[in-house]
Amino acid sequence: MAGVFIDSDLSDEIRRQRLYSGDIFICSATDTTRELVALARHMLDEAFAPHDPRIIHKHKTPEEVAAILSTTKPAFIHHPECKRLMPLIMKESGVDIEKLYFDVPRMRSAYPSHFLSSGIAYAFHPHRDTWYSAPMCQLNWWLPIYSIDPENAMGFYPDYFNVPVKNNSEIYNYYEWNSKNRATAAQHVKSDTREQPKPQQELNSESLRYLPPPGGIIIFSGAQLHETVPNTTDLARYSIDFRTVHIDDVVARHGAVNLDSRCTGTTMRDYICAATGEPLPEELIKLYDDGTATSDRILRFGDRMVATAAQ
Repeated sequence: MAGVFIDSDLSDEIRRQRLYSGDIFICSATDTTRELVALARHMLDEAFAPHDPRIIHKHKTPEEVAAILSTTKPAFIHHPECKRLMPLIMKESGVDIEKLYFDVPRMRSAYPSHFLSSGIAYAFHPHRDTWYSAPMCQLNWWLPIYSIDPENAMGFYPDYFNVPVKNNSEIYNYYEWNSKNRATAAQHVKSDTREQPKPQQELNSESLRYLPPPGGIIIFSGAQLHETVPNTTDLARYSIDFRTVHIDDVVARHGAVNLDSRCTGTTMRDYICAATGEPLPEELIKLYDDGTATSDRILRFGDRMVATAAQ
């Protein structure tokens, strides 16, 4: 039975083990996470001025909103304040930042379902991140920018953490996705034709929704089955998420059990050290690569395409 820990005082090492076993941790907002949320709100306010970002669907078309997000979201990712705040958030969460590697903090949006739920505002069906080439030691950190509702939150299926789900993750290769599909997200407005891993069976339970306040964090394993709840409210939901790996677990190949992931490629090149900004050492990436990195253009930290020698 999966547990939910709220403001736990467990050590980071024990917390990671519990997360790899399917538990979920919820942390209260801190001054640092509120600072990150304030930055995101400021950028959204500027982007959608004079309108409230939460009701922008009442004032602009889906195409207009997608165009604005296509510049606002990357600007948030690359903002120097994000790079300053991320290590501080990790440190106050009890993590040794010398051993922690994280990817970019992404701004997400979930509009009322009738408005915009594809492309750059993709409403994710139930999935595990490990179906998308994430390592089994990946942890996800998710925080709302504004108050959320059960009908526009994240949904979790903890009963499936130790139960295989029939899926088509074998269609997904991370390098192919980066080279062919990621850059076209803003073009998918009315529908999203990009093929992605999905359950190939009916789920026999409703998702659970946890509702931290703005700046509060939900921490969960990348192997946790979760979804973007179809937004049936009249308010857009905006959130921030990022992913981490701990170098001790990377080296030991320790993490959640792989029950049903058959994707190829790896996201390991996306992570940088919270203390130094250096990428994971190449010899550690090779532990997770599978020979499909045949392109000389692989997406790295910050959503930049950079040249890298094919191994």
